[in-house]
Amino acid sequence: MSRFWNARTRELAPYIPGEQPRQRAYIKLNTNENPYPPSPATLQAIARAAGEGLRLYPDPVCRELREAVAERWGVKPEQVFAGNGSDEVLAFAFAAFFETEPDAAARRGGAVLFPDITYSFYPVYARLWGVPYECPRLQDDFSIDHASFLTRCGGVVFPNPNAPTGIALPREHVLAIARYHAEQGAVVIVDEAYVDFARSADGAGGNVPLSVIDSIKDHLNLLVVRTLSKSTSLAGLRIGFAVGNEELIEGLCRVRDSFNSYPVDRLALAGAAAAVRDAAYYEETTRKIISTRERTAAALVEKGYTALPSSANFLFIRHPILTGAEFRIRLREAGILVRHFNAEGGVSRIADFVRVSIGTDTDMDAFLAACAKEAV
Repeated sequence: MSRFWNARTRELAPYIPGEQPRQRAYIKLNTNENPYPPSPATLQAIARAAGEGLRLYPDPVCRELREAVAERWGVKPEQVFAGNGSDEVLAFAFAAFFETEPDAAARRGGAVLFPDITYSFYPVYARLWGVPYECPRLQDDFSIDHASFLTRCGGVVFPNPNAPTGIALPREHVLAIARYHAEQGAVVIVDEAYVDFARSADGAGGNVPLSVIDSIKDHLNLLVVRTLSKSTSLAGLRIGFAVGNEELIEGLCRVRDSFNSYPVDRLALAGAAAAVRDAAYYEETTRKIISTRERTAAALVEKGYTALPSSANFLFIRHPILTGAEFRIRLREAGILVRHFNAEGGVSRIADFVRVSIGTDTDMDAFLAACAKEAV
């Protein structure tokens, strides 16, 4: 602790990202990165943008990217907000729509709700902005109980599919939450970072519609946040966007322009717009990841592991005997990185699990070989 920090800084518990090693080559399955490269069209757009124009500030309103998103998802550019990764978009959303002052929070319905096991940046944002929050408990099968979110509150945020479990909430339940809170005047934020990897409700593999972007016109309190880091192979470019009604987008713009009016650089804007328009390429790589995920999950179950039903580009698995911490260490010694979450609060229920990103078939064959050695 530094004597120069203010009280809020001293109380923060920052988000800890996955390990990015530099010392040796690992099979890296710990940060949900896409194992396939960006499309040629994406890389060409970035190369074209890397010229003399870099001396100029980028477009502060990200017009080209917003128009590409609007065309792809059938909305208006005025209903799209772009930011420096979905993490920044989410941070702006917490600041724009959730109350911090106790009396104001009480008038708006009280604490913001998000699941007790979910993306660990949500409590970080809440503490950063001073937003009161509560965490409804996941069900025993680690799925979100949508009924626990049908209560008066100051707002709702959750990923769909959820992280780190990978389990998706049915689309009709997502919209039921949005409808309930529309009457309360509370914003519902659906973080669709992994939605392109969704599977059908009956457990069959495949890339099926789960996104609720098409419902923003009927749910004025619904904000859908997306990232280009996962299915679009652009984690290194840092691009995210939100889709919602014009009032919500204006709120995000007010926060952005009170913080940084140029959050997205020229190279990122060019590459992101090209990636959004090159849907066919990314749909093909997504299909490969889904197929590899299903094959890997089946092989793990056959070896005695537990694998939760995933609709994401990762699996949440449990070793038959080893703790999650022990299993992570054994895999690291074998040259494979996976993610283990510390047992704090509700996360203690998942202390024996590790999250495994889906790599190439070659990566996952090596992972399965290591798991076979550790199986009992």
